[in-house]
Amino acid sequence: MIIQNFLKRTLFLLVLLICCSAMYAQLRLDIETGLPFQGYNEVRIPNATGTTFDFNKDFELQGPVIPLRLRVSYSFADKNHLFGLFAPLGLNYEGPAPFDIRFQQSLFTRGQIIEGFYKFNSYRLGYRRDLLQSDGWTIGVGFTAKIRDARVQLTSGEVSDKKDDLGFVPLLHLFASREFERWMLYLEGDGLAGGPGRAFDFFAGGSFKITDNLSGKAGYRILEGGADVSDVYNFTLINFAIIGLVWDI
Repeated sequence: MIIQNFLKRTLFLLVLLICCSAMYAQLRLDIETGLPFQGYNEVRIPNATGTTFDFNKDFELQGPVIPLRLRVSYSFADKNHLFGLFAPLGLNYEGPAPFDIRFQQSLFTRGQIIEGFYKFNSYRLGYRRDLLQSDGWTIGVGFTAKIRDARVQLTSGEVSDKKDDLGFVPLLHLFASREFERWMLYLEGDGLAGGPGRAFDFFAGGSFKITDNLSGKAGYRILEGGADVSDVYNFTLINFAIIGLVWDI
């Protein structure tokens, strides 16, 4: 229900701005995919009594994993940008437990074949204001409201246990670019650290014009973060080799 309301409000705001915005309005569709390369995916649930394991080191990733991100952005009044993002991510793992794993209310003993599932879907609504536009350079800052829809699940035969986590995360948004005649280099992302957790999602790369309204993009994305709270310990690092298309409507 929370996610549905978030998506409805995102769509409503985008439609409202399209109808009511002033000059220099532009709608943009950004579709991105690529290949993920894991750094770590450490889990301990519950935090106080569970067993620490690393999905990446202790089990085999089942693939191939082809992530997809869809972002709709709307630029208006030259320096203002509103965007909505849908970024699902699901990873499946399998292998024998390297040691006894106490997870939630279940105990998975050493040698048991375990099927693991890690979900981290992200739904975001953000705003950016460009503070500098000079000599091909653009630098902007803003904020992002993120809804995190996460799950960690372990299954072995008839024994299965899971932990779902649905929550709101406020993030700082940063953007910097250098434009040339037919291509552009840029850095863009959301991030914030403090308290018991952190979250970082940044892209560094470039885009190039295919036609006047269609561009290709390629680069590197880092997704890192997690939380160390009373009921959950989880920190994840995933690197992505990215390709995509950007369509100016």
